[in-house]
Amino acid sequence: MRRQFEFAVVVIVVAVLAILAMQALQRTRGEVEEAGVQAEVASLRVQLMERLAHHATFGGALPTSENPVDWIRLAPNNYRGAHDQAPVERRIWYYNKAARELIYVFDDGHQARFRLSRTAGGSGVRGVIGGIGLLRLEDARQ
Repeated sequence: MRRQFEFAVVVIVVAVLAILAMQALQRTRGEVEEAGVQAEVASLRVQLMERLAHHATFGGALPTSENPVDWIRLAPNNYRGAHDQAPVERRIWYYNKAARELIYVFDDGHQARFRLSRTAGGSGVRGVIGGIGLLRLEDARQ
């Protein structure tokens, strides 16, 4: 009887530790996804700055679009285009035409939102040339 009790205690302890480990892994997964979004946005900002530097050096017209992906050469791999409504997929980028926002939908459903700003020069934001930059807005839940 005593061995059965000890075995039950060990099983409960192992189960609690497994649950705690799963929760920690889930948090880490979310943090890794956030880091990926930040890296992708850094790439987008570099491409925007390259476009603006080329414009400042050689002239020419800048795009009139509010979609930052129209300004750059390489869209994110999981970019689904411009939409009027949010796609149902997760872990994707899309441009919301109505809100004029570039949005990343995380696996848990919340959204990182970005807007191309033509008046970002006075905001003190890094990565802005000629007042044009990609600004992160407050995240949204779906």
